[in-house]
Amino acid sequence: MVALTGNAQNRLTIQTIDIAPNTTAIRSLDWDRDRFDIEFGLQNGTTYNSYLIKGDRIALVDTSHQKFRDLYLDTLKGLVNPKAIDYIIVSHTEPDHSGLVEDVLQLAPRATVLASKVALQFLENLVHDPFSKRIVKSGDLVDLGQGHEIEFVSAPNLHWPDTIFSYDRKTQVLYTCDAFGMHYCSDDTFDVNLEAIEPDFRFYYDCLMGPNARSLLNAMKRMGDLGNIHIIANGHGPLLYHNLDVLRECYQSWSQKQATSETIVALFYVSDYGYSDRLVQSIAHGIQKTGIGVEIVDITSAEVQEVQELSSRAAGIIIGMPPTSNVTAQAAISSLLAVAKSKQVFGLFESYGGDDEPIDTLRRKFIELGVREAFEAIRIKEAPDKTTFKLCEESGTDIGQLLVRERNIKQVKSLDVNMEKALGRISSGLYIITAQKGEAKAAMLASWVAQASLQPLGFTVALAKDRSIDSFLQIGDKFVLNVLEEGNYKELKKHFLKRLLPGSDRFAGVKTQTAKNGSPILTDALAYMECEVKSALECSDHWILYCTAQQGRVSNAEGLTAVRHRKVGNYY
Repeated sequence: MVALTGNAQNRLTIQTIDIAPNTTAIRSLDWDRDRFDIEFGLQNGTTYNSYLIKGDRIALVDTSHQKFRDLYLDTLKGLVNPKAIDYIIVSHTEPDHSGLVEDVLQLAPRATVLASKVALQFLENLVHDPFSKRIVKSGDLVDLGQGHEIEFVSAPNLHWPDTIFSYDRKTQVLYTCDAFGMHYCSDDTFDVNLEAIEPDFRFYYDCLMGPNARSLLNAMKRMGDLGNIHIIANGHGPLLYHNLDVLRECYQSWSQKQATSETIVALFYVSDYGYSDRLVQSIAHGIQKTGIGVEIVDITSAEVQEVQELSSRAAGIIIGMPPTSNVTAQAAISSLLAVAKSKQVFGLFESYGGDDEPIDTLRRKFIELGVREAFEAIRIKEAPDKTTFKLCEESGTDIGQLLVRERNIKQVKSLDVNMEKALGRISSGLYIITAQKGEAKAAMLASWVAQASLQPLGFTVALAKDRSIDSFLQIGDKFVLNVLEEGNYKELKKHFLKRLLPGSDRFAGVKTQTAKNGSPILTDALAYMECEVKSALECSDHWILYCTAQQGRVSNAEGLTAVRHRKVGNYY
């Protein structure tokens, strides 16, 4: 193993290790990265994984992020003479994997780039000099010699439209790039600690893979035709080996559940245009939290029939505005409008690409067809930041909650009346959870709170999956639990139950102080505790969060905690 340390402040290191015969992993470890694509918070950093296969001919699978340029290229030169590299396999062209392709090509001018047709189109805009290239698709083979025969698998929309997998028949290593990855940085090359990586593995799936569940199932079906898979060499986090079967089954079951959802929202966008990729992922994440299915399609690479079929069966349609010059996208949207129905709902967002199609023109067309607008059109006048992505996530949650409402009403009506009345007799207190990350703040009225331990002092909170505050309550996050006072809580309760437009200031008009952990304290609360999320348990439509309290204070020693009494157990 070789580790080269770069910028100590940002803790960027390189790890190289042999993972199979003639096969070396080059892992760029980004220990301190706390955001990915701005919108997704990271607790444990991330890695960018690249691989070198040496047969009679040499192949490099993916590269690294630009921030690792010197470290990565120096490491690569120490492993092989770059001029000897015959092939560069580009699994997909997102910058965290292909950011150094142009640099490697300058060192390896005779190398041929192997990638999907869409990926090569993207690369031609990224690499400024001509380069040797070859389109590969499912079933194509490249023989590196010494038994290293590489078979390719087309895996579009995981999570970009240009993705391919590569399988080495000799070592039985499958190179999957983003799929089966996680944002988790450690010295462990492989998945030796399932308990440690499982939350990040699931969070990564929910954010990036879940919205493409049907595409993922198709890719996994093709994986089954490859034969035995000994290692999954992913693009982020530890490689899958020790718990490979367990984690493959997780992907299978999660994707089947997502793909068989009765109600889905179709998200159409133009990949690699403006901020559309990041914005659409944020909206999809918000929708998924409500239990509604999501399917994401790049309208420039999809067939017209595919666009119309998905639009016909979707309950909701969301479109990221394409460039005015993209004729293919315009045709796809016209075909979509031809099958839109009045019982559907729609939403639109600008891509901030510099040449966006006017949003109002398309909005009027939907309204003229009788299609309801699920959320106010997202207009972006400056480069998106955390607040913008939060707005997108909340808009996604809004459309999901709108679509799920009728289904929930039917389920409530089917409950046993006596049973739901009995359950409603379980009483609870009233609390408000407040949190802050950077400039973004969030709050939630909570009643399902209960002490759970004495050493350390800990409690549990039941958090509905569709709550927008969930991104502030990941494992390791800090927050404040504000206790409401009996006889003095109605104004606070009313304020924090008020439904606001996405992006509105939840704390406007409320007196607050700042806790040591950075979260708001409600001045009019009976008591407060500064807390940290330690673990989470998934329970159908809620997460059960186990949290510890670090410090706190009571403002009125004679005050009593406000109590919530219910008559039935099918709502809060």
